[in-house]
Amino acid sequence: MTRKKQIIVPIIVLLTGILVFVALSSMKKPPAEKPKVDNTPIVAVEPVSVGTMHLTVGSYGVVKPKYETELVAQVNGQIVELSETFVRGGFVSKGQLLARIDPNDYEAALIDAEASLASAIASLETERAQGKVAEREWKRITDASPTELSLRKPQLAQELARVKAAEATVLRAKRNLERTEIRAPYDSMIESRTIGLGSYVGTGSQIGKLLGTDIAEVRLPVADNQLKFLEQHGENASVSLKGVFAGNEINWNATVARSEGVVDNKSRMSYLVAQINDPYNLNNSDKQPLRFGSYVNAEIYGITLTQATSVARYLIENGRIAVLDNDSKLRYVAVDVARQDGANVIVSGGLHEGDRIIVSALDYPVDGMSLALEGAKSQEDTDPEATKAETQVASVGE
Repeated sequence: MTRKKQIIVPIIVLLTGILVFVALSSMKKPPAEKPKVDNTPIVAVEPVSVGTMHLTVGSYGVVKPKYETELVAQVNGQIVELSETFVRGGFVSKGQLLARIDPNDYEAALIDAEASLASAIASLETERAQGKVAEREWKRITDASPTELSLRKPQLAQELARVKAAEATVLRAKRNLERTEIRAPYDSMIESRTIGLGSYVGTGSQIGKLLGTDIAEVRLPVADNQLKFLEQHGENASVSLKGVFAGNEINWNATVARSEGVVDNKSRMSYLVAQINDPYNLNNSDKQPLRFGSYVNAEIYGITLTQATSVARYLIENGRIAVLDNDSKLRYVAVDVARQDGANVIVSGGLHEGDRIIVSALDYPVDGMSLALEGAKSQEDTDPEATKAETQVASVGE
């Protein structure tokens, strides 16, 4: 009996332990289900807008008149008259009288020259009459051919020469008399005046300086590698000038009239010359004047690209740019860079309307890797269905 107890008791204890283990195992809570962690890199993108783009070339320059003239006296004399407009900054019209040199001596010289001319003409007529008389007398005396001397032809030629010399003296006297009047050769502005009323001037004395107001010019330096962006290297190109007048920025329109045709030895720049008609707006008072000596910035309108866009320069590496395709994968696209424009570049080929350029940094980018949009990731995190599923899992766990 005792032996049976020794066998039965361990079995009962073992069975009891198994039953307790099974009972405890059935009462154990299942482990909470952990959500999957999405390690897909999140990127930011910008859509591409491709269209027509007009290129410009920047430059600068100083406004100068196309024509400027140093006025000098061509005759001697005292200044007896000055125009009220002959002052620094004054505007004068073509042919307007600026100053007058005392004309009395030159009027007297003209009268003397005219008198000498009249005397020479009279002597010429007398000599012609004497020549005709000599010819008749020769024929009456003999039938032989007369000589040049007998017909007084040398004397006639001498009188003709005296008449021409007198005529030249008259022309010179008239010209000197006209030169006593200092007149503007074209519509202009007075830059300086160096004479005063009553002052004496000699031949070659400086009187003043005029600046033509019909046309102004600006020399625009352009780098050689920028000329390719201009139609016909800038010939007849339109130009927008920007400057400051009375504290305000003003725009003026100009046109490239010519190229100077040489490369500057120091700056290695080519120069285009832009012209502005009526810079002081004397014929149109509604516009602001473009003053001589003003510093202006210029934009020269160049070629037109039909399919182009502008992107940040740092996004392009080795002629390629990263885009996000329709399958949310990274793709590198080869692009044609037409021009660098500061921090941006102008791309003329390789990109299409609607392409999504990746603008955020990637640690280890690989062509074809899966990516996620920043906005789309946020929406997944706040998806109501996903939140509901998580709530159900939590309830089961409890």
